Amino acid sequence: MVSELINANPVVYEKKERRDRGGRAVLDEYAAEPIDQLEIFDILLNGDIKDPEHPYSLEELKVITEDAVDVDDQRSYVRVTFTPTVEHCSMATVIGLCLRVKLMRSLPSRYKVDIRVAPGSHATEAAVNKQLNDKERVAAALENPNLVDMVDECLAPSYA
Repeated sequence: MVSELINANPVVYEKKERRDRGGRAVLDEYAAEPIDQLEIFDILLNGDIKDPEHPYSLEELKVITEDAVDVDDQRSYVRVTFTPTVEHCSMATVIGLCLRVKLMRSLPSRYKVDIRVAPGSHATEAAVNKQLNDKERVAAALENPNLVDMVDECLAPSYA
């Protein structure tokens, strides 16, 4: 966590109750299973990705919502749009990196993942989007041990 809070008093919302996806019959264990919006949302919220600044999850802060996830399984494409709690959030790139890493660790490698800041929700929206979707910048960020530690801390499961 950071020492000086950018948003000292964020609005905290209740978590949505998880819907049962029901058991899927497995006909061919080697066939690619389709992935949908709800599954991506569940992947992102499984273990509750924590905000880098607060002890709350991204869901509790409404940084990420189910409606902000788009999936085109036929094209192996996932787009996640997130909304920082304040327009000048200095942690926006870290939050986006956490979302990207969670999906990189969870999805088959055939998926192209696009992480975006919601339009009009951040002062440097274009720069943040460019950083989060540039392979070289993401790779460089993931070589920084301090940044990797911060991402891993945000992705670590909470047992509270």
